[in-house]
Amino acid sequence: MAKDPALRGLTRRALLGRAAMASAALAIGAGFVAAPDAAWALELENIRPETMATLIQMARDIYPHDRVADSFYAVAVKGYDTPEDAPAIEAGIAALNAAAQGAGFDDYLSVGWESDRVAILRTQEASPFFQTIRGGLVTGLYNQKEIWPIFGYQGESYSQGGYLHRGFDDINWL
Repeated sequence: MAKDPALRGLTRRALLGRAAMASAALAIGAGFVAAPDAAWALELENIRPETMATLIQMARDIYPHDRVADSFYAVAVKGYDTPEDAPAIEAGIAALNAAAQGAGFDDYLSVGWESDRVAILRTQEASPFFQTIRGGLVTGLYNQKEIWPIFGYQGESYSQGGYLHRGFDDINWL
């Protein structure tokens, strides 16, 4: 157990989250959001880059997976960069930033602790904006075939004769 009172109760996930926040913030430029430590960027047409960066962090906080890269979260929320959705997204992120400011932070992206961001999200979870984002992430994130192996999902099985003869009964730990 840690001797330093500030480190007591610090989980491995929290420690890694702190390190990630310190070193891997998204790069925000004119009309794009990019990862400084990875090979991806997201070109934007209707949403401000700061708003998209906040939306990506919000998505990661709603459905946190340590092994899923930010690029997959970016793909999941990229669909909101439309002329029709942009005003609601900008307003929703403004409300989220206001909630963060009410909790003593500059904005949502400046909140370094995942638990603090989740507490801020809980104040917003009844809003239509939050429910729209949360609901859209279910398909936007989990329908990306590239991340299925991370979760051990092999995909649909009907076209391959079902699961019965494709690993259904390969449990070797019983």
